[in-house]
Amino acid sequence: MTAKPLSVSRRGLLAGGAAAGVGMVAAAPAAAAATDIGAATVAFHGPRQAGVAEDPPAHASFVALTLARGVDRAALGRMMRLLTDDAARLTRGAPALGDTDATLAVLPARLTVTFGFGPGLYRAAGLTPPVADLPRFTIDRLQDRWSGGDLLLQICADDPLTVAHTQRMMIKDARPFAAVRWVQQGFRRSPGVQAPEHTQRNVMGQLDGTANPRGAEIDPAVWNPDGSSTLVVRRVRAEMETWDRLSVTDKENAVGRRMESGAPLSGTAEHDKPDFAVLDEFGLPKMPDFSHVTRARVEDPRLKILRRPYNYDGVPDAAGVPDCGLIFAAYQRDIIEQFVPIQRRLAEKDLLNEWITPIGSAVFAIPPGCAEGGWIGQQVLG
Repeated sequence: MTAKPLSVSRRGLLAGGAAAGVGMVAAAPAAAAATDIGAATVAFHGPRQAGVAEDPPAHASFVALTLARGVDRAALGRMMRLLTDDAARLTRGAPALGDTDATLAVLPARLTVTFGFGPGLYRAAGLTPPVADLPRFTIDRLQDRWSGGDLLLQICADDPLTVAHTQRMMIKDARPFAAVRWVQQGFRRSPGVQAPEHTQRNVMGQLDGTANPRGAEIDPAVWNPDGSSTLVVRRVRAEMETWDRLSVTDKENAVGRRMESGAPLSGTAEHDKPDFAVLDEFGLPKMPDFSHVTRARVEDPRLKILRRPYNYDGVPDAAGVPDCGLIFAAYQRDIIEQFVPIQRRLAEKDLLNEWITPIGSAVFAIPPGCAEGGWIGQQVLG
């Protein structure tokens, strides 16, 4: 039996062409938006480093380096001149000097490179460190492979290929001075999935960062007068196998917020101020005394911390148990005054401790930014 040739009328062709045209027109704005995302830049130069107060990009790599033996103040200056030049070029969509894959540098996608100096870097320079390792908290199960570091490169962009290329260039140029200690790679929602001002949702389903300082609150909480800050990086494993067994109500009581909306249990919307005095129909506080929100609360805006977290999702084990959690990055003026009191309260009585385990910890001073022609760390090492 011979198949009939497909008959297509002129009207059908025109109709099909019109439909295709509509599709092309509809796709055009999306294509333009994607191009805008790839070409977007964040200024590298300025009195403060970028990558702190801006809306976080979707992808991040935190790279901690250990200085080589014999690296002194003069060598640190040479290293930071080189790495600053790399970062300044790559963040504007230009290849680094000697970049063997220059085509990978043309889409910066809001790339930021933020430098952090660990205690060991200051000691190598013959200086007193302005930051010190955190005290050991009772909930800590820290592993060396996720802790410490002399120099931190925080590399963030809306495109993972941009992050990967930047990481490779920076590590390559740092190689004569330092070795890689650890790398932690994380992610957030992709651009366009939610509004830019959305609150991050972590792998446990919680909104993470609702209580962050906002607007005018950021500067006094995060920045010192000279443009410096400090950073704590904590790797927090999520115990998903036991978390998944909880009811939604139990999860909400542990956190102190509604899982779906992020509203405090005493309110109705995410940014409602929690009322820690209001009681439920049984005469109990609507905000449980040992919930995460209750233990983490800070009333003085100057003592808040700026949470800039990223999720991580590693390879499950043979039984399918996930390896996931949070790269918890917290910026503040002073670690001892701001971060440590919050973490002590959480370590003592936070209900959420049953389902999270800190397995990595590192602290860094964030030196001021630099003008064009200058370099990061010049005020410290110059």
